[in-house]
Amino acid sequence: MSQSQHIIIVDDEAPAREMVGDYLKMHGFTVTLCDGGKSLRSAIETGPADLVVLDLNMPEEDGLSIIRDLKGRTNIPVIMLTATASPIDRVVGLELGADDYVAKPCELRELMARIRSVLRRSGPAKAAAAVTETAPAQAKNAQLVRFGTKWLDLDAQALRDDEGNEHPLTASEYGLLKVFAANPKRVLSRERLLELANARDAEAFDRAVDLRIMRIRRKIEPDPTKPAVIRTIRGGGYLFSPAGDKA
Repeated sequence: MSQSQHIIIVDDEAPAREMVGDYLKMHGFTVTLCDGGKSLRSAIETGPADLVVLDLNMPEEDGLSIIRDLKGRTNIPVIMLTATASPIDRVVGLELGADDYVAKPCELRELMARIRSVLRRSGPAKAAAAVTETAPAQAKNAQLVRFGTKWLDLDAQALRDDEGNEHPLTASEYGLLKVFAANPKRVLSRERLLELANARDAEAFDRAVDLRIMRIRRKIEPDPTKPAVIRTIRGGGYLFSPAGDKA
């Protein structure tokens, strides 16, 4: 594991975050410890992060609010740590853009496995260069796939509109879009989607596929209430229609 991979641990309990931090450092990660949302934002402004491990239950600012804010501004993967958080909190966290969750107190080897899995799915760091051309013009020089109102740039692993503005994607959302791009007009089951997206540890998150598809639709569909680009096939799974047609 490359030492260049930077993990931020956010937990208001010092012993817990230090324990996780020490374990990750032992395995070659660069680690920053934060006690809440404010220090997390400061750490991100200081330098890029590859992943955030976030405790949901904190007194000053709860984890769900932090996820909402973080995902609205970045595409950094997030793994939630949940102790007293209810199942609905975990579902809401996934819907807001979190990539995975681990029960707290966590088994450190399990947390490590999930961190590695999310990092594999997120791939190399997202390209940060400014967009100087509109998406249709870029299509001549980049691997672009039309998804409804947006373009998926496979080279930069980014979702952009026709004006070239980037719209944040989580690692899991990008993974699903990449699978759809490679399999247009093919019905893919939830299990097949997880397999093709290399989400090897996601068998416990069948519902998470539906939540992620719902988030993706909000970003790409002309009318998310009547999806035509990524359609649900009853009893089969999902189908990507590049032109948003009904064929």
